[in-house]
Amino acid sequence: MTHPKQFEILDRCPVCSSSAISSFRRGTFDYLSIQANQIKITDKDYGKIWDLWRCAACTYIFANPAPTASFIHSLYRDVEDPAYEDEAEGRRQNFLPILDVLERFHPHKGRLFDVGAATGILLHSARSRGWSVDGIETGLWSVRRGREKYGLDIRAGDFISADLGSRLFTAVTMIDFIEHIPTPLQAAEKARRILSPTGTLCLVTPDAGSLAARMMKTRWWHLRPGHLGYFNRKSIVTLLNKAGFTIARVRRYAWTFSAHYLLTRIPFLAPLAEMPGLSSFWKSLRIKLGLRDSFEIYARKAARR
Repeated sequence: MTHPKQFEILDRCPVCSSSAISSFRRGTFDYLSIQANQIKITDKDYGKIWDLWRCAACTYIFANPAPTASFIHSLYRDVEDPAYEDEAEGRRQNFLPILDVLERFHPHKGRLFDVGAATGILLHSARSRGWSVDGIETGLWSVRRGREKYGLDIRAGDFISADLGSRLFTAVTMIDFIEHIPTPLQAAEKARRILSPTGTLCLVTPDAGSLAARMMKTRWWHLRPGHLGYFNRKSIVTLLNKAGFTIARVRRYAWTFSAHYLLTRIPFLAPLAEMPGLSSFWKSLRIKLGLRDSFEIYARKAARR
C-alpha cells in the first residue's frame, strides 16, 4: 500500500530506536481520511485504532504508518471541543491531586509548564494555588477559550519545536498528551531540557498492560483514533530513562466525570442523558472512576554521565 505524504512508514521504534518491530494489530478505521473531529478529547470512537506495530525490545505499541508531526498538528489546530469545557469541574478535580503531589516535591512552588494545556483548567488551578504558570496547546479553539474563560495566555503551537526561552521550570505536566504524538521521545527530552535541575515531570498516559486493558481487549476505551502510541510499564520506563529521567513516584490516575457525560459514552444508555427533568440531575452528579488503567508518573532529572 502507498501512503500520502502526510504519513510515514517507520522502520524503527519511536521510543528505543530498535529495528525489532513487527505488525501487532490491523487498523479498524480509515486513518488515511482522518478528520479533526475524530481526535478531540471527548471523542467516543472507542475501539477504532490505527495499524499498530509493536517493538520486541521495549514493548511500545505505535501507529505504523504514522502521521507526520506536521500533519497531526494541523489536525489538532482545527479541533473544537465544547464538551470538554462542559466537564470543567470534574477535570479540575482530576488535576488537584497532581498539584498536591507536585507541591510535596516543591513546597515553595515555582514555575509550572503544562504541555497540551487544552483550555487551561490545570493552569488555572495551579495559578490559584500560587504557581507561576505557562503552557502550550495546539488547538486554536482551546487557546481562545482559555483566554476568554480563565484569562490565560496559553501559547499556540507545537511543544517540541516551540522556543520557550531560557528560563527553566520547576514542574512540567503532560496529562494525556504523550500518546497523541508520533514522537514521544523527543517530547520527553524537551521536557527535561526546560526543567530546572531539581524539577519534576508529571506524565499521565494509558497503561496498555493494565487489567482493564487486558479484560476489555478491543473494547478498551483508550483505543481511539487520537491515540498513536500505547505504553506499558516497561516501555514507559524505557522512554523516561532514555530521555534522562529517574522515576520518583508512580500512581494510578482517576477521572471524575458527570453522570451525564458517562451516559453519553454508552450508546444504549445515551437516551437517559437527555430525559426531560433528568438531564440537569445527571450533569450535577459527579462520579469518580478509579479504573487503574492509566499511569500517573513523577520523574526527576537524572544526572548526565
